Amino acid sequence: MASPPKSSRAEQTPKGDAKRVAKPPIVALKDVKLQDGPLMLFDGVDLSIEARSRACLVGKNGAGKSTLMKLIAGEIEQDGGARFVQPGLRFAFVPQEPLITGATVHDYCTAGGAADYEADAALATFGLDPEKSTQGLSGGEIRRAALSRAFAESPDLILLDEPTNHLDIFAIETLEAELSRSRAACLVVSHDRAFLERITGRCFWLAHRKVRTLELGFSAFEEWAEKMEGEEQEKLRRLEKAIERETYTFYRSITGRRGRNEGRAAALNAMREQKSAILKDQSRTMELVLDAGGTSGKLVAQAKDIVKKFGERTIVSGFSTRMIRGDRIAIVGPNGAGKTTLIKLLLGELEPDSGSVKLGTQLEVAYLDQARDDLKKDVTLWDALTPNGGDSILVRGRSVHVAAYARDFLFRDGQLRQPVSTLSGGERNRLLLARALAKPANLLVLDEPTNDLDMETLDLLEELLADYDGTLLLVSHDRDFIDRLASSTIALDGRGNAIETPGGWTDFMRQNPGFFDGRYKAAEPSPLRVEEGPATRSVLGGEGNRSPAPKPVKLTFKDQRRLEEAEKQMADLPAEIVRLEAALTPDLYAKEAKRFDAITKTIDDARAALALAEEDWLALEAKRSGLEG
Repeated sequence: MASPPKSSRAEQTPKGDAKRVAKPPIVALKDVKLQDGPLMLFDGVDLSIEARSRACLVGKNGAGKSTLMKLIAGEIEQDGGARFVQPGLRFAFVPQEPLITGATVHDYCTAGGAADYEADAALATFGLDPEKSTQGLSGGEIRRAALSRAFAESPDLILLDEPTNHLDIFAIETLEAELSRSRAACLVVSHDRAFLERITGRCFWLAHRKVRTLELGFSAFEEWAEKMEGEEQEKLRRLEKAIERETYTFYRSITGRRGRNEGRAAALNAMREQKSAILKDQSRTMELVLDAGGTSGKLVAQAKDIVKKFGERTIVSGFSTRMIRGDRIAIVGPNGAGKTTLIKLLLGELEPDSGSVKLGTQLEVAYLDQARDDLKKDVTLWDALTPNGGDSILVRGRSVHVAAYARDFLFRDGQLRQPVSTLSGGERNRLLLARALAKPANLLVLDEPTNDLDMETLDLLEELLADYDGTLLLVSHDRDFIDRLASSTIALDGRGNAIETPGGWTDFMRQNPGFFDGRYKAAEPSPLRVEEGPATRSVLGGEGNRSPAPKPVKLTFKDQRRLEEAEKQMADLPAEIVRLEAALTPDLYAKEAKRFDAITKTIDDARAALALAEEDWLALEAKRSGLEG
């Protein structure tokens, strides 16, 4: 075992920050190198972790974060450099995809030496029955069991690789609380910004096969990283200018032509090689494009007083909502509360026990499923992208070679013939995104889209969704992602209550305290506002006080006729618009310009009539709901 390396952290601390008092590391890497075949993963990595420190390891997918965590844990050995571990140090490592063994979760938690009472206490903290079988666990239960074992073993250092994957928001908050109480040092890889901001005091940035250190928490990381990248770009710019000058001098000077100055030639080649290495190190960015396809009707879906039960368990009871084109709706709640069930109800894939769901017109739906059930592990990446065979994929109406499309999602050509089972969690999620984004969709349903994605990909996905013209239905436990995107949030508490609030997660929690802990009480329905008129006013004078007229209980004949007419127009006009648009060919414009203009005007009139019908339908449906409620 090597001696602990001297700390070089002072050199890496941003200017203006107070320097930390040096502490001896419990784990340290010095000039570590690791090669995977021809690929150099780490080339001079320096990193040190002190007792009770809280740090995150940040880097793009494929940078080697999980590999570096395994190296720190001692599961793999470096090819060069030194790894120091304090004698007697106890590790707990929760990998990205834990393997849960043993008959019960209690057996699993004690397999590493934890005492029975410690294991049971940790399992209770994360909401698991110690006697629960390890067979058939959900993704969230697997993660909670692995975390329970890590804390039960009372380690000196906890290594967590994507610990928030498959956890609901409340389990994430429990993890935050346990890390705050723990005396262990912690190194975590995560894409969850809100989680990292709450727990970290230091950031390790893995990029270009090396690690840089920021002696501040994650809230300061992105600004710092942007500054570092700007400095790197400036270095590249100066290097390019130097190459340009040296090239001119070398080929134009008399010495360069006649003397063939070998020293100058070697220096020029060295600069060119340096530039090539820098450009090679610059990682590619995913090419995300989303086509909203044809415009859906203004109404996307309307649920009225829906009830759904499975046996004795109530998922939703008397829930109503209206989804309008362009809405960005987040669905939140504990694991098992019924979020996916609610999506299926709103999409018409599942019938409610009572109540009704009405879908809008011209819907084109794309669905990204959190369970990744559509990805068969034995098929190749090529076959997963081309389920009907061939060597091309139809991407937003255009035929694209499967290899070219896969490159847009950062897959290497050599991976195309590998089975899906060999892909990492992030790669499988990128594959699902590639399939979901290939076809036009004006209703995009994303069920836990952030799992295993790096922050840069999340930023690209967020920008894509922010500019998306269609309607978004999002299930996520990423609080920051919800806050940035959601126009409204539907919450399920697991006891049948479901409510909707404008804004994201933070807005919901502020407006609905107690909703998830059983203290929520449904608000009494507000009385309908009745317009005052001759029949309802108190008339003073010889007539005395007149009793108010009875409240109507259904639509008037005129309103009912208009509602039926609007429904018919909403059913017929979209198809008529499509038929007319198909007639607008370049050939028609060239030969019969007046007819072309007439059809264009007819299309505009039909679209205006459809918009008016949708608005009338929404208003009349709301009126009818109020009268019948």
